[in-house]
Amino acid sequence: MIDVKNLSKTFGRFQALANLNLQVKEGSVYGLLGPNGAGKTTLIKHLAGVYRPDGGTITIGGQPVYENPQLKARIAYIPDDLFFFSQANIEETAKFYSRLYPAWDEERYQRLKQVFAIDPRRRITRLSKGMQKQVAFWLGICLLPQVMLLDEPVDGLDPVMRKKVWSLILQDVAERQTTVLVSSHNLRELEDVCDHVGILHNGELLLEKDLDGLMTDIHKLQLAFSGEVPAGLLSGETVLHREQNGSVLLLIVRGEREKVLAQAQKANPLILDLLPLTLEEIFIYELGGVGYDCQNILI
Repeated sequence: MIDVKNLSKTFGRFQALANLNLQVKEGSVYGLLGPNGAGKTTLIKHLAGVYRPDGGTITIGGQPVYENPQLKARIAYIPDDLFFFSQANIEETAKFYSRLYPAWDEERYQRLKQVFAIDPRRRITRLSKGMQKQVAFWLGICLLPQVMLLDEPVDGLDPVMRKKVWSLILQDVAERQTTVLVSSHNLRELEDVCDHVGILHNGELLLEKDLDGLMTDIHKLQLAFSGEVPAGLLSGETVLHREQNGSVLLLIVRGEREKVLAQAQKANPLILDLLPLTLEEIFIYELGGVGYDCQNILI
């Protein structure tokens, strides 16, 4: 559905994106992860047709995005920093959207008044940030988009409203095959909704996998020994993190589960535990391999 090939973008001397390749399947939820300044928002603005690429191609459903009004009419883009006309209320903005987007669903808009429960006569710019986000989702969902691009989408929403919003979005993914690309620092939430994830770092895609495969490809091992920890343990595997406390060793290892366990057992540990990893831990340890790891800070 979304196909990005060799995408490059510079701002002055700063290389924001460097030969980036990314694919998102139709009817899936793709989580875009990365530290601040990695290029996530820049990528999303290219997908929305806001930025013109310096190099490479971006297509959605086989069509180029930039300066393609017919395609953009099927895309809902909800940025972190929202924009609404300063004097417009919700009802007036809904009427504007209905003229701009051919697939606008007025019946759905009226039904969702019960979900968001905001007086449509209120001026949007006078609402709190969280309520403005609710309005953005209310209107965006009523566009019946084929693609939703979400940049820090639920920032400012309370837990109940977050659940409602994701329920509406995932319903469209299941029933209408809506394709969703979402960038967020709330990795626990992404873990619940995403099919695929990509980790962006310094404008390059560090890793891209389906979530289930990613979770089963990286392992946390805790080992305890009666004496000293054997030298060269798991030297043949990709060790992302190593932490030793006396005779207890904690390892984060990438590789096949059975192969990793078999090599660890050769060292005859007194205890060998395979512990579950969260998406947040995977994110931290993957970035640690490229110099973005957590360090002790002394002041």
